[in-house]
Amino acid sequence: MIQAAYFHIPFCAQICHYCDFNKVFFQNQPVDEYLQAMEKEMKHTVETFQMNELRTVFVGGGTPTVLEMNQLEYFLSSIHRYFSLAEDVEFTFEANPDNVSEEKLRLLKEAGVNRLSFGVQTFDDDLLKRIGRSHTKKEAIQTIELAKKIGFENINIDLMYGLPTQTFQQLKETLDIAFSLDVQHFSAYSLIIEPKTVFYNLMKKKQLSLPSQEEEAEMYEEIMEQMERNGYHQYELSNYAKKGFESRHNLTYWNNEQYYGIGAGAHSYVAGRRNANAGPIKKYIELVEENGLPYIESHMVTRVEQMEEEMFLGLRKTEGVCKKVFEKKYACSMEDVFGKQIEEQKQNGLLEETNDYVRLTHRGKLLGNEVFQAFIGAIDNETNLDIS
Repeated sequence: MIQAAYFHIPFCAQICHYCDFNKVFFQNQPVDEYLQAMEKEMKHTVETFQMNELRTVFVGGGTPTVLEMNQLEYFLSSIHRYFSLAEDVEFTFEANPDNVSEEKLRLLKEAGVNRLSFGVQTFDDDLLKRIGRSHTKKEAIQTIELAKKIGFENINIDLMYGLPTQTFQQLKETLDIAFSLDVQHFSAYSLIIEPKTVFYNLMKKKQLSLPSQEEEAEMYEEIMEQMERNGYHQYELSNYAKKGFESRHNLTYWNNEQYYGIGAGAHSYVAGRRNANAGPIKKYIELVEENGLPYIESHMVTRVEQMEEEMFLGLRKTEGVCKKVFEKKYACSMEDVFGKQIEEQKQNGLLEETNDYVRLTHRGKLLGNEVFQAFIGAIDNETNLDIS
């Protein structure tokens, strides 16, 4: 039963130096035509798949709030026209501090958006310029306070660490300001240098000064410690929330559940298939016009792949992977399938096991990718199970 949907708005007023998401400059783009194509994809999705009430909606990008008022109204109306939203829906909208006005915030609230995710990254003005962000520390604080004044009671702030030239002291100062804003949720991600980004090109030219791995690990330790001290429970490797404010939409991904993906470059997991939409705007619009669904890739996930994904996605959660849920989903025990890998990672001090869960240790959180890799391709001919 699918109860989650992601909608992608690929337009930005400015391209950040680290971003490799599917995005284009807002100016001179066929934005209205794109939104019409999204509406057609919504319609075709509803007609093609058995629809249930959505319990989570997430609008990301790009920068969704770069849309003009009439475009925002059209887009939000399209969602309500084709999707039935549960009474307790979690409706998240990503926003940049410098392009979301009071008028836009009020429109979002009236349309049922009840969770905002602000891409702040840091409250240090020099670092903001260095990473290509267009807002200032002052604008970020003012916009978040405005959102609270308008009545938003579920706000996330995205933060980044391991940024070029970032010091431990700069991180601590950003955290102090972040906690003073009294929001409900934080996402804190380490910088990853991705191909086809400004930072990648600078790194190749040896013109990018990054903190060492040890310094980055110290920053992560500081974030975990400070979040706990300030009342934010770490429920996933990079996510922290006050009790009851965990992101239900993102938990859909980490729980390895299915979801709809609408828009250029969006991915979906529907009817056992993982689908990828065309990324280029023109190609996306063309495919929607031709086929209704703009898939360029579609892969039926095998049972083996499902079990692997259950492990490496679920282990991102601090509670870990539930043994009973695993057995209910796949009609075999986690021990029978992954016993060898679990024991090896326990011996390495990266996993721990309770009666009900397998989860990362504190050290395992620092070396998560190493643990996840252990479960990919782990099922072989030695496994005495019918896993076809």
